[in-house]
Amino acid sequence: MVIVAATIELNLPGVGSLKEKRGILKTLIARLHKRFNIAVAEVDLNDVWQSATLGVAIVSTGAGHAEARLESVLRWIEHNWPNLDVVDHTFEVIHF
Repeated sequence: MVIVAATIELNLPGVGSLKEKRGILKTLIARLHKRFNIAVAEVDLNDVWQSATLGVAIVSTGAGHAEARLESVLRWIEHNWPNLDVVDHTFEVIHF
């Protein structure tokens, strides 16, 4: 079993309030969970209007498969959420 723990840093240009940011992130997180069956949560920069850090956990049978799913998540965000910018991402592979 392999777990990939990832962080995805986002820029949310044009967001003018925490309420607006949380509305966007709530929708994004729900869609990521539903589409990719992964665990997602906002883990940092909670009080910054135009930035967010998402934590993602993917459980898989192999590291290559989990990394490919993470890349799919990043491409999906970039393609389907053009109003968000993926600034950076990191991941750690944990083998059990």
